[in-house]
Amino acid sequence: MYYSAGRPGELVGLRLQDCDLPRRGWGLVRLRESRARSGSSWTDTGEAHDRRGLKHRTRKTVRYVPIPPELVSMLRWHVTAYGIHADGRLFRTARGGMVQESGYGEVWAGAREDVLSPAERETKLAKRPYDLRHAAVSTWLSSGVEPQLVAARAGHSVAVLFRVYAKFLKGGDEAANAKISARLNQHR
Repeated sequence: MYYSAGRPGELVGLRLQDCDLPRRGWGLVRLRESRARSGSSWTDTGEAHDRRGLKHRTRKTVRYVPIPPELVSMLRWHVTAYGIHADGRLFRTARGGMVQESGYGEVWAGAREDVLSPAERETKLAKRPYDLRHAAVSTWLSSGVEPQLVAARAGHSVAVLFRVYAKFLKGGDEAANAKISARLNQHR
């Protein structure tokens, strides 16, 4: 989630055929659908995970997200170590089912317990796996990536991007001033 800014439901159903995982360099994931858990009573198919289009997009919309070499390497390792489900999904339970929020939430809580100090655990820092998506988008913005490109990769409008993520970008005045000074000095 951190490297792709994918939503949990988008990544639960990610298939190998939707990934370009070169041996070197950046790869690509094509996010095509969300497999968020609705409960079998609430889906048309009776399955717990409903197949839907991407959030606020038409059913056929595909979001192309370049992924850094670190994630490419992790996904290549994952496929080698665990294989894929018959339907091409990268992630599944031990019995081949869809990964549940309760399962990855429990793993996340354990990891948070292992790596954060007691004081940090009392805060909202990385409270839930979805916070990795927020961290990814904030990292892209604070790295200087154009907002339009960040919005497209994250599946947002620019307006939503700034409304939701602007609060994560505080404290960048010195870096902003240095960038502006560097650009102004180019023209002297």
